[in-house]
Amino acid sequence: MTSDETVPRARTDVAKALLGQATYRSLGEQRLSPAEERFERGRRTTGLWLAPLVTAAFLVLPLDMPPSQQTLAGILLGVIVMWVTEPVPIPVGGLIGVAAIVLFGVVPADEALEPFGSTTIFTFIGAFILAQAMLKHGVARRFAFFILSLPGVGGSTFRLITAFGLITCVLSAFVSNTATVAMLLPTALGMLTVIAKMLQDRGMVAEDFDPARLRVGAALVLMLAYGASVGGLLTPVGSPPNLIGRGLIEEATGERISFAQWMLTALPLCALMFVVLVVVLLLLNKPEIRRIEGVEEYIRHERAELGSMSRAEKNTLLAFGVTVALWILPGIVALAAGTDSPVYETFSGRLNEGIVAVLGASLLFLLPTHWGRRETTLNWSDAARIDWGTILLFGTGIIFGSLLEDTGLAKTIGNEASGALGLSSLFAITAFAVVLAIVISETTSNTASAAVVVPIIIPIAVAAGVDPFVPALAATFAASFGFMLPVSTPQNAIAYGSGVVPITTMIRSGFGFDIFGAILIILGLPLMVALTGIGG
Repeated sequence: MTSDETVPRARTDVAKALLGQATYRSLGEQRLSPAEERFERGRRTTGLWLAPLVTAAFLVLPLDMPPSQQTLAGILLGVIVMWVTEPVPIPVGGLIGVAAIVLFGVVPADEALEPFGSTTIFTFIGAFILAQAMLKHGVARRFAFFILSLPGVGGSTFRLITAFGLITCVLSAFVSNTATVAMLLPTALGMLTVIAKMLQDRGMVAEDFDPARLRVGAALVLMLAYGASVGGLLTPVGSPPNLIGRGLIEEATGERISFAQWMLTALPLCALMFVVLVVVLLLLNKPEIRRIEGVEEYIRHERAELGSMSRAEKNTLLAFGVTVALWILPGIVALAAGTDSPVYETFSGRLNEGIVAVLGASLLFLLPTHWGRRETTLNWSDAARIDWGTILLFGTGIIFGSLLEDTGLAKTIGNEASGALGLSSLFAITAFAVVLAIVISETTSNTASAAVVVPIIIPIAVAAGVDPFVPALAATFAASFGFMLPVSTPQNAIAYGSGVVPITTMIRSGFGFDIFGAILIILGLPLMVALTGIGG
């Protein structure tokens, strides 16, 4: 008698395996193998000595370039090493770099810190506060269940995964990509639990199977992570790289990109990217079953638990609606009166997106939920929970981007790269911009990728006699890619941290989507720019 015959296999408790924790599991909260622990310790320890070593080595090189450019380049290389190895949190690495810029005399302190007062920073703050209200009061969750309750959506794995991706795309166009994925992940795991139990009850899996290793689960969770990156491209405020890239493009070319212009250009590309995403994920992670039962009941139960819309939810929707309407209004005026009209100049000047975001967020502290107790939709302790680390990282990224331009380092790099690589056509420079941005975003933050790549691409295009608008915008879009590794984006880290997506599955799926996404940007973006006239 074998051991398999004497020891019965324990039946997997699916609910405990998938829903044992109230929220997603971050990388630090997972049980790492000894090999993984050694790798993490080694990676962080390496950063402690490698970052200053790289900076020091570059500073002593006998290069034919102005001292300020060489110093800035050395410090930036050290910061990039810190961003990749994470000996300190990524935002702190950026702050260390800013301090080094001043200490080494690249620019005075006031000049270095000036970007922290930009209106783009306030756009971030306002948008994050609005997103915090949507998450706190369940507006985003209610919207998700509304879409999933549409007839037929919950009856097949294909429609379920596609619908979940659409929800993520729409929400992440206005709400932080990371917050969107973190908010929807428990719902995805709830639906995966229903599917896993059904597979178990039908005898389609072993009694002691691991529900976290189902292909349908990997497809569902990866759709959340990747769908957020695609949806984040839809609006200027959808993702930090969008705001960084747009600001750098406007500064370099003098062409303003309105909210409406951005959406008109991005919408067809995002739609095509989403179709490709569905195909790639479902081909590489083919669900174990096509028809499913029980998910529709789960959705109905969850919607019933939400109850009727509260006053706080209505107030949040009002503040959100006012903000989006004011963001779009200058674009509507431009279509009606033209961008050269005094009316458009008045609207675009006064309805600055940073001011509008702050105004919309302020409504949350004015709209009451209980007037007798003077309670409003949001209080300051709620607002203080927004992702300040991303705001700091964004500010430091903008600082490095602007200094690359101000010191002439970006132009130097552009001229050297243009000569060495023979980049002379719009297509070649655009392709180079996309590939460089994707490669960098795989190993560091999307924000850092945009802040580093866009200022390099603009002078390369100028040196080649090419309009830099399309290559710079292509680099901005491509900076939001990077789907192969958990460190590529926070939403990738959340997906991997769920325990449902093996690293090999993420690499395989992410590599496929990287390739197709790069092709779409290289071929599709110049066409959309020509059709919409953006930047012209």
